[in-house]
Amino acid sequence: MADELRQAIVQKHALTMLTVDTEQDPSVPSEVDNYHSLFPLEPTPENPLQKSSTFGFVTSCYKAIKYKDGLPYCLRRIHALIFAHDYYAGAETMMSRHFQNPNNNYASKAKWNGGTARQNAGLLPESLIWTYVVQLTSALRCIHTAGLACRVMDPTKIIITDKSRIRVNGVGIFDVLGYDNSHANPRAHMQQYQQDDLVALGKVVLALACNSVSSIQRDNLHNSIELVLRNYSNDLKNLILYLLSPQQRPHNVNDIMPMIGARFYTQLDAALLRCDVIENEMSKEVENGRLFRMVSKLGVINERPEFSLEPTWSETGDRYLLKLFRDHLFHQVTETGAPWVDLAHIVQCLNKLDAGVPEKVCLMSRDEQNVLVVSYAELKKAFEKCFSELSSAA
Repeated sequence: MADELRQAIVQKHALTMLTVDTEQDPSVPSEVDNYHSLFPLEPTPENPLQKSSTFGFVTSCYKAIKYKDGLPYCLRRIHALIFAHDYYAGAETMMSRHFQNPNNNYASKAKWNGGTARQNAGLLPESLIWTYVVQLTSALRCIHTAGLACRVMDPTKIIITDKSRIRVNGVGIFDVLGYDNSHANPRAHMQQYQQDDLVALGKVVLALACNSVSSIQRDNLHNSIELVLRNYSNDLKNLILYLLSPQQRPHNVNDIMPMIGARFYTQLDAALLRCDVIENEMSKEVENGRLFRMVSKLGVINERPEFSLEPTWSETGDRYLLKLFRDHLFHQVTETGAPWVDLAHIVQCLNKLDAGVPEKVCLMSRDEQNVLVVSYAELKKAFEKCFSELSSAA
């Protein structure tokens, strides 16, 4: 496996396993309903009554493990309600990645008042912005096609995993918080909510192009568009103007596709290439998993103190044969008595055992008094018989 991919997976696993000592931090509950091992995903606000700028309520967010399936989830608590979402280890919000200072990251007076293309440090590559646009419009298309609305198209709720994989967090929360069972048609305002999604998308794209959330403020809007004109393509400018400008007919997310144009194929090629890389790495791990299962089964059989009231079960019959094979695998020594460690030898022998090849192997006891010559096919038969015997009694 490539070192970069391995490191990323190990880091995600470590983040998934993070826990809090509830004795040192009693503010974090040890468990909530069917979830345990809670770990805060958002910093604790100085004011415990501080309300979320998105939802308008006091909220808290935790990583937790579900008792029933042992999988990690993202829990968001709003009053007595708890929303469970998929958890992505190492994810960060678009706000934290691109707008470290939410008040004004790029819009200093000098940069707003002038500057030439790319002379202004900090602008994002246009290719990255289109990568985000393709993914966000795809998400909106899926939601709107189902007759629903996103309603959380905001940098604080858009999360980024790996280098540029986009996901939207908190979808559906507003539908629950604002539900009114006395309303004759709960979806009466859905079309307006969908239009609000597209306007919010336009603001997100404009903020990315200007590298500042201040760019979407009304007073800065004209200068923001000018900044986009000086540094980016007309397609990006037209996209932003389409999303932010009022139209005689309602906007539709499908109308954005012609503006994306051939850039869609660039994103498709990148996604397919990524899939090929992951599939190739996964094929390697499939082999590792197969060998690990064989070693685990061998460990279950070897040196078992007692089975079926027979203390010498692991030292007799086929089990003794497998014990000698275990020594052949792991405990060989050189002529001088030094340990002989060869991983290629171990992998090769395990593969031969798994395949049950007719090739013969010489096995010797540790006192060199017993020498047995058997084939891998015979070893495999004994291996499966012994493990089956243990499994049936388990």
